[in-house]
Amino acid sequence: MPDLDHDTLVAISKSWGLFYMMGFFLCVVAYAFWPRNRERFRQAKTSILERNDEPWR
Repeated sequence: MPDLDHDTLVAISKSWGLFYMMGFFLCVVAYAFWPRNRERFRQAKTSILERNDEPWR
């Protein structure tokens, strides 16, 4: 195994971290726009409006 100095490890971690975050972002966007999840997100969006909450007196 070659001798890895600090600068080499930083460059590797920045590169792989970038790819990791890009992949994670794409997975989250795909999950959010997946048609099967539409009803779940609609319910979450309107759930606070469906309650009959009144101000505390």
